[in-house]
Amino acid sequence: MEKTDSGSRARAGKLTLAHGVVETPIFMPVGTQGTVKTLSSQELVDLGAQIILGNTYHLYLRPGEELMQRAGGLHKFMNWDRPILTDSGGFQVFSLAELRKIKPEGVRFQSHLDGSYHDFSPESVVRTQRILGSDIMMVLDECTPYPSTLQQAIDSNELTLQWAKRALQAFRSSDPLYGFEQTIFAIVQGSTYEDVRRRSANELVDLDFPGYAIGGLSVGEPKDIMYEMTALCTEILPEHKPHYLMGVGKPEDILEGIERGVDMFDCVMPTRNGRKGTVFTRNGVLVVKNATFKDDFAPIDEECSCFTCRNYSRAYIRHLFKAQEILAMRLASLHNLHFYLELVGLARKAILENRFVQWKKDFLDRYFHSDVNQ
Repeated sequence: MEKTDSGSRARAGKLTLAHGVVETPIFMPVGTQGTVKTLSSQELVDLGAQIILGNTYHLYLRPGEELMQRAGGLHKFMNWDRPILTDSGGFQVFSLAELRKIKPEGVRFQSHLDGSYHDFSPESVVRTQRILGSDIMMVLDECTPYPSTLQQAIDSNELTLQWAKRALQAFRSSDPLYGFEQTIFAIVQGSTYEDVRRRSANELVDLDFPGYAIGGLSVGEPKDIMYEMTALCTEILPEHKPHYLMGVGKPEDILEGIERGVDMFDCVMPTRNGRKGTVFTRNGVLVVKNATFKDDFAPIDEECSCFTCRNYSRAYIRHLFKAQEILAMRLASLHNLHFYLELVGLARKAILENRFVQWKKDFLDRYFHSDVNQ
């Protein structure tokens, strides 16, 4: 920890990993299949991305463990020498619904690619992430859907806790494959039930994981409940260990998370929305495909220093989308990731200068109340 904001629970810190030091709070671009969609690893370096995500479920199915090990792990495979966090694939498996069967031993599922059957267990997921060689691996958990009954949340949480114990044992009894240390994070679950969340957090803290994620939020629950559950978790989790809010989210949700003591975020939103022509600016969200921009020769954001805004106009990018050119998706994705990475960078600066609460208010006032089309 470097600094805690005096007016909130916001923190600035440094997370030391095998492939580098990550300054928090941080946003992690999502590279599900070993790529942040449409962008090269060098472009991510140029954007200032300090750490990216990969997904165990997708990489296990394709290209598979054997090829990944022959490649020397995910870093070498995708030519990325900065930290990587790999999700366990639990969220993807449990979102398959009819294609999976949960047992205490683990989960059996059908591949969405070819219908073949596979088994994930807490131990096998650790083994796969050893093969991937990620700096941070995640335990296998059951992501409780929203809404869930209290009993469903209790049962799911008990399963997640037992799996976390087994994953930690598998991690401690296995060695890295590529000559550098890896670490493992637990995942707090409990749906929207305070007592279940509290129990999950306390029992995982007792296991002494190196870091903790907050899972099962941003899955359809009201915003105020998401913020409430986040705060409940960060109050219990150790202050000296990283707190990661999984799958979040919109710029305002990231800032609300930071204010409540979260250090790490990931979301597909900047790249997915970018590929569909929606871009983020200091003045709010702009749909660059709209006809209003057909002869607008201003950049997406006048104050943005990204490659896209330094070189291209709204009119040109709109033209590319209308012509269905791939460059449109690349330029919008570049801009959006720059916006997200700059957002957490500005938040970190405000925390270090002990002015986070006022900075956040000013940022969101402008973001929600400006004319984005100007």
